[in-house]
Amino acid sequence: MLNKQINDQQMPEYQNVEDFDYFLPDELIAQFPLKKRDNSRMMVLSRQNKSVENKHFYDFVNYLNPGDVLVLNNTKVLPARLIGTKSTGANIEIFLLHPAKENSDGLQKTPKTLWYALIKNLKRLKPGDIVKISDELSVKLLQKGNSTLSGPDENLVELLFEGDDISSVLEKHGEIPLPPYIQRKISEEDKKTYQTVFAKIPGSVAAPTAGLHFTPEILDIIKNKGIKIAYITLNVGLGTFLPVKENNILNHKMHTESFEISKEAADIINSVLCQKPNDSGNKKNSVIAVGTTAVRTLEAVYKKYGKILAVSDETDIFIYPPYKFQVVDKLLTNFHLPKSTLIMLVSAFAGRDFTLSSYKKAVDEKYRFFSYGDCMFIDK
Repeated sequence: MLNKQINDQQMPEYQNVEDFDYFLPDELIAQFPLKKRDNSRMMVLSRQNKSVENKHFYDFVNYLNPGDVLVLNNTKVLPARLIGTKSTGANIEIFLLHPAKENSDGLQKTPKTLWYALIKNLKRLKPGDIVKISDELSVKLLQKGNSTLSGPDENLVELLFEGDDISSVLEKHGEIPLPPYIQRKISEEDKKTYQTVFAKIPGSVAAPTAGLHFTPEILDIIKNKGIKIAYITLNVGLGTFLPVKENNILNHKMHTESFEISKEAADIINSVLCQKPNDSGNKKNSVIAVGTTAVRTLEAVYKKYGKILAVSDETDIFIYPPYKFQVVDKLLTNFHLPKSTLIMLVSAFAGRDFTLSSYKKAVDEKYRFFSYGDCMFIDK
């Protein structure tokens, strides 16, 4: 597994979780996506000038130069929320988190079969009980949480279904697991709108939301301008939903997430990383990460290997100020929850004070926040 918490960076000036708090009125939390993805607003931050501009996402391409590399996470969100009943008639809700490779007896099975899951009404179940989701799909509880194989509340389950393709079965009988701050009923439309247009590899329980603003037309414009696109995959897991409960952020433990970088993507990214800087110390082109998931993947790989390479691995990297970024030059990201690990990452990239002052401006300007909300582009 790739590098644990960042433990070799400078001692942070801001260690208290309250240092990453800000006020957000509930009415600014976006409950629905815009009808046109690229019409979202985009706050542009210049780190060099400490200036802020209000733009729209369709202006994004104007900030990219021929030869730049845009790194996109092509993970696909699974309909991982399952509603079913046990034989007694009790209603059970199961939230699939990530595949498991073995059960408590060490018996190897495919990740398609064994998963870790959160379960509501867990007290109504005992190991061996089966929850029927549909005629095609049932879930068997193998082991409750607090074991050596899983974290607290992560329960080992077996998916019982016909055929070989669990993704298609979940597509028919599962719901998209929208974040808890979206206070409305999940709709069938969310299965489409809560996916990026370039989503390809099933495995996430949350979307890489910075990618939700892209359209096929915007991607074509980017390609035609001579910007390279590198697709990587990081399966977004439970950590996206979890708050930082520790007062001292150094005591926070990140959940692990699996990722993969292909040789093609590694070669594209290294084409910029290997450029020699000019007299002012800057490279001709930039690596632009779309979303914190892309940032975490790239920085974790570089930290271990000293370069970007083709690799399949896991990471629990935790990035907070004053982390020194080795790969990412610019960042497109959504607005994140107060006191979250994501706003800590953005604070490391743009500076904590500049980040929080920009968030205050976003609140004053009534930007839309979180998954279905507007975005921020952090330039050099």
